[in-house]
Amino acid sequence: MTEVPTRSPRPTRADFVHWSTATTRWADLDGFGHMNNATYFELIDTAIDLHLQEAIGGAADSIDTIGVFAEVSCRFFREVGYPAPVDLGVRVDRVGRTSVSYRVGLFQGDDDDAAAEGRVVVVYVDNTDPARPATPLPAAIRAAVEALMR
Repeated sequence: MTEVPTRSPRPTRADFVHWSTATTRWADLDGFGHMNNATYFELIDTAIDLHLQEAIGGAADSIDTIGVFAEVSCRFFREVGYPAPVDLGVRVDRVGRTSVSYRVGLFQGDDDDAAAEGRVVVVYVDNTDPARPATPLPAAIRAAVEALMR
């Protein structure tokens, strides 16, 4: 008999370390009144970027080593609606030599359970080399992401 893999439970606000807020826009909705999947990924990217900007004191792409998304996914639990702010929680599951594994929770209203959860692996590359080889995390980035470990 094949064993069915278990899924991790729906995340709650307590699972995340860093918080920011974004606002949904009318243009985020599709013809059915649902928020476009691409918008969820934009919010996930925004949450990570806002944390890094705050932690290192500026844009994370202003250094010679930059992070690029190597893997991204999203689990949807309930719709995120318009017009309403979205609370974005960020945590880090793993810090490697050249990569960081993040989780981002999207919350709306007073609900303690996430409406969606993004999982992202960011690999740092040498932005001065056209081949963009993987490179060790800069010390400032490492300190910023280690602070988000759970």
